[in-house]
Order: sequence, then C-alpha cells, then structure tokens
Amino acid sequence: MVMRAVVQRVSQASVSVEGRVVGAIDGPGLMVLVGVTHDDDPGKARKLASKLWGLRILQDEKSCSDLNAPLLVISQFTLYGDTRKGRRPGWTAAAPGPVAEPLVDAVVHELRALGAKAETGEFGADMKVSLVNDGPITLIVEV
Repeated sequence: MVMRAVVQRVSQASVSVEGRVVGAIDGPGLMVLVGVTHDDDPGKARKLASKLWGLRILQDEKSCSDLNAPLLVISQFTLYGDTRKGRRPGWTAAAPGPVAEPLVDAVVHELRALGAKAETGEFGADMKVSLVNDGPITLIVEV
C-alpha cells in the first residue's frame, strides 16, 4: 500500500482542540491530511514531505518551496476507511496510533528540515479544522 495525503491549496487554515488553536497558517499554502497504513515507513514519510514541498499547485504553478509557503499537516486515519461493504466504514487498513503517530511526525520533521514552516494538529485529538480552499484545488497524493 501507499502513504496517502489529501492536499488542499488554501488561503488560510487552522486546527483547534478544545477551543484553542493548536496550528494555523495564513496566506497561500497547503492544508495536508496524512493517512498512514501498516507498511508505511520513514522512507515514505521522507518521500511524501519532499513531494509536498515541491508540489506545484500554488498560484502561477509555484510550489511551497518556491514561495516559502506554509503547510498545515494533520493526521487523518479515516483516509484508509473502507466503505465497500455495508454502511459502516472499516478501519483495518489504517495503522494504529503507535505506528502512525511517529510517521506523521516524520513528515512534519522532514518538511521542516527542507525549510518549510509546517504547523500541525494534535495526534488522536478531536480536532476542528477550518480552511478556505483556494481554487478550489484538492488532490490525493500517494507515495
């Protein structure tokens, strides 16, 4: 399987936990929901971070690296929800927290090592995400 992300070009985005903002970006940038499955590893996290940093979907086909644009990265196990049977999603393809959390952290760490301003949510928390999708542009990125 692949490490999966849903990427949205935004003009602003924020994430709150229990009424307090824990991560926010303002101005053009990317809001990234990251899903981790069982066979993902630090190499995939590195590859995803590099792809996100260089993805040319900002204004005038620029990337975050071109514009030093920020990213808001949020863990999202539901990206591996299986809805093929019945009405209730199955979650067996999503990696458990002890596997997923360090890999989402690795994506953020790699982005920062590349020079990105990367904000994040709180792993496992009940998060409220707000964003203004610019375009709208939304992509699924898999590595």
